[in-house]
Amino acid sequence: MNVLTSAPAWAATRAGAVLTVNLDAIASNYRTLRKMCGDTACAAVVKADAYGLGAAQVAPALERAGAQEFFVAHVDEGIELRRYITPLCRITVLHGPRPAATRDCVRHSLRPVLNSPEQIEAWRQEAVHQGHPLDAVIQIDTGMSRFGLSPAQFRSLAEEPSLLAGIDVSLLMSHLACADAPRNEANIMQRQRMRDASALMPGLSVSLAASSGIFLGSDYHFSLVRPGAALYGIAPNAELAVNPLLPVLRLSARVLQIRTIGAGEGAGYGLTDRAQVPRRAAVVAIGYADGLTRHAAGEGCAWFGSTRLPILGRVSMDSVIVDISDVPEQALTQDMLVDLIGPHYGVDDAAQAAGTIGYEVLTSLGRRFHRDYIAS
Repeated sequence: MNVLTSAPAWAATRAGAVLTVNLDAIASNYRTLRKMCGDTACAAVVKADAYGLGAAQVAPALERAGAQEFFVAHVDEGIELRRYITPLCRITVLHGPRPAATRDCVRHSLRPVLNSPEQIEAWRQEAVHQGHPLDAVIQIDTGMSRFGLSPAQFRSLAEEPSLLAGIDVSLLMSHLACADAPRNEANIMQRQRMRDASALMPGLSVSLAASSGIFLGSDYHFSLVRPGAALYGIAPNAELAVNPLLPVLRLSARVLQIRTIGAGEGAGYGLTDRAQVPRRAAVVAIGYADGLTRHAAGEGCAWFGSTRLPILGRVSMDSVIVDISDVPEQALTQDMLVDLIGPHYGVDDAAQAAGTIGYEVLTSLGRRFHRDYIAS
């Protein structure tokens, strides 16, 4: 294993927290998902800076693992991503171009997802300006009521080919609303609506499943799947006894101070946590400015080895207090590291404690960490 970082060797010792991202694990997760899908093409979603983990490092690792299709949310994300992957890779912009960004889509070879009649018309006009057909994806709303053409709008589009003059539609797509709940009948409904829509434009590639949708089975895979969160180790649904995806990160923060809290004394803002008996506590250099949500107080924890360290009181902007009473005193040192996410406490555990989902935990990760990237 090699540790890849652009920072000098001493930077990790100065930082309040260290985020370690295992690029080999991300690549392994991609290969696992691709294998599950057989002959179906497998893209990689790297929007929001690869879910907070760093697209500059993650995207090349995914390309080395075999990814040739990448999805982002915004045009500027696509322009930035072009710096990190080879020209052979295709980048698709989920939100499509804003009116002022159509030319930039062309200039940087970005394929837009067209979600509305207005976007379709703007892209058609851009094709006229360019003097040649332009590649695009058409999104259909199959029941989530978020992005895409309504069934009636799509039927009109299929019946009026002139509305697509100059647009080379290479993919029809939609998005599942309840894929993380495998027994939800909405999945079956959306799958059938996707089939009905694709029958109106036969011969086109189709994409419905993102991360959780892959695990619904081959009936949902169609021509292309678009895993995002699953690449980064987030469990696809709660029904799986074991998450088949590898954890990809470790977040460790430094202890700034060790102290004793006497019986009856409070801790943190509002003194919401009062000790029943004396206890040892550590002030740790991570807070809600770093993505450790205030909602984590009460249920959240840190870990020292296999010892759980409950959070005491409220999370502050730059620090949190944890109970280290169960750690042997001889093991305690100021400046030692404790894990907020690690071998005993994954992203999904941290999300459950905070009353949220793993997606939010990852994309909320702060910018003050020292970051190490591990690759073989």
